[in-house]
Amino acid sequence: MIRSTLLALSALALVAGPAGAHEPPRAAKHAAASAAAPSSRGDIVDVAVGAGSFKTLAAALQAAGLVDALKADGPFTVFAPTDAAFAALPPGTVDTLLKPENKAELVKVLTYHVVPGRIAAKDLAGKVTHAKTLQGQSVSVDGRQGVSVDNARVITADVGADNGVIHVIDRVLLPKR
Repeated sequence: MIRSTLLALSALALVAGPAGAHEPPRAAKHAAASAAAPSSRGDIVDVAVGAGSFKTLAAALQAAGLVDALKADGPFTVFAPTDAAFAALPPGTVDTLLKPENKAELVKVLTYHVVPGRIAAKDLAGKVTHAKTLQGQSVSVDGRQGVSVDNARVITADVGADNGVIHVIDRVLLPKR
């Protein structure tokens, strides 16, 4: 299951192709990335780890076997929940998801936070849309007053990485059952 998920992630990265029109201007990307992470050069995983507020996300990616997939060329858009967002889940949820026997469920939750391609906040402004995640379901994105995705608010947008962009969110997204 995990091997096929990693292969699917790699295939989606190849299909997503170049960043194209969704690429934010270089200066804006660097400014946003610098504000959110002291050293934002590197792939999505490196940038998130360097920011210091994604320890739970990093541990979950490791437990799910998805680190290498998010270090791939991409581009990817990641809606990254902070440690506080994971802490706000019901007690025991994170510990349960991190157990080896729940790896498939953890992969579903994490890949629900990733959209193929690079989508900047400015591309979402004034719109309500849906974006298909690597998990297979779509998230609802509302850019009319700030940006929110499903029930989470983007608290820091456009954190640049070499293989995509990170939008920091205040809640963990859970796939629909």
